[in-house]
Amino acid sequence: MNQISPAAAGQASRTARDPELRVPSEPENDSPLIQVQNLSKIYKTARGAFHLFDSLNLEVAAGEMVAVVGQSGAGKSTLLHMLGALDAPSSGTVYCASTNVASLSAREAALFRSRKIGYVWQFHYLLPEFTAQENVAMPLLARGVGKAEAMALAANWLKEVDLDDRATHRPGELSGGEQQRVALARALVNTPRLLLADEPTGDLDGLTAGRIFELIQRLHQSHGLTSILVTHNLELAARCTRVLRLENGRLTQMGHTRD
Repeated sequence: MNQISPAAAGQASRTARDPELRVPSEPENDSPLIQVQNLSKIYKTARGAFHLFDSLNLEVAAGEMVAVVGQSGAGKSTLLHMLGALDAPSSGTVYCASTNVASLSAREAALFRSRKIGYVWQFHYLLPEFTAQENVAMPLLARGVGKAEAMALAANWLKEVDLDDRATHRPGELSGGEQQRVALARALVNTPRLLLADEPTGDLDGLTAGRIFELIQRLHQSHGLTSILVTHNLELAARCTRVLRLENGRLTQMGHTRD
């Protein structure tokens, strides 16, 4: 008899518990997972309108691992927020998994994020009073998953990031690299299709940063993710499928696409 993995079982049960969640249809095989068209973001300032993006366009195919680089203040984090339904553009469209995320209501956007998007930030934002396993389980518990199931799935993901022996440790008892691995497990516990990572190695030393990046690459491949990483580390960026530079409100490709 075929066995179902804990992650797959958890996903199926969570779908059953979210009857009012409209699950977007998956894109066709030859359609990009992400399509951004004529994106504009305008901020009102005391000196007038500030145009962060100017008719920005982007396509990311399912399975790609894309790095976005650029100077501080270029809008890299803002772009990630728009891709992940955390912020809305002033104009243009942002399609992710066949859904125009800019058109979603606040509730729909929150449900979409919890089902389709995993986030990793430069700082781990773990809750200090809870164990590593409890931190990983938090997104599931927030969705109404039973505690026993949520903790079992969290344990499974801690094993995925090689931290099953640290499950009962609190964040203050973990190294910086271990804390970021917990944050990565927490980002993926809901089995998202898209991983968005904003400077995930920016707060780590060079050796630890390399190990975290290798872990992200491994999970990207083994779980069929589509990943977009913002980074200042050009050496790590060069190991992605392709590298895009955000400058003057536009995205341009650096170098050649990797196979």
